[in-house]
Amino acid sequence: MASESKFHVLAVDDSLIDRKLIERLLKTSSYQVTAVDSGSKALEFLGLSDNEDEQQRNSNPATVEVNLIITDYCMPGMTGYDLLRKIKGSSSFRDIPVVIVSSDNIPSRINRCLEDGAEDFFLKPVQLSDVSKLRPHLMKGRSKPNINRRKGVEQQIHSPDRTKARYNELEPYLSTN
Repeated sequence: MASESKFHVLAVDDSLIDRKLIERLLKTSSYQVTAVDSGSKALEFLGLSDNEDEQQRNSNPATVEVNLIITDYCMPGMTGYDLLRKIKGSSSFRDIPVVIVSSDNIPSRINRCLEDGAEDFFLKPVQLSDVSKLRPHLMKGRSKPNINRRKGVEQQIHSPDRTKARYNELEPYLSTN
């Protein structure tokens, strides 16, 4: 149980109420949490500027290991989807699992996020039962170092079959009829 408290989650949400809710649920589940209010601040925390290319990345990489990022989809400036693309496009951080949360149940949005590398998609408000679904993703994030410069990293660890199965599982709840 002691190792569980070492899981570090970066929570990103522009809404103070939603950010505090996610933070409290994660802390209740014994996770270390860093909460920020924007995608830009998340990138800054990781040492990756949203205005710079990967080659111009800060010389001081994140000294704190992040095992998972949970981010709101709709935020001013950089959306959660933009943050997902930045993380998955970074050779240093692409192995960090990203979970998207949103109050909008738009199937095309959910599918796009899952196809572009999100590990999961939760509808707001996030609940304790959602937090319990994070453990497999955290284990996956822990098995890979955050700073990974090996050749062949392009082979992602997420399975299209699992993504499609998760989308199919959510689809009845997402229909707009």
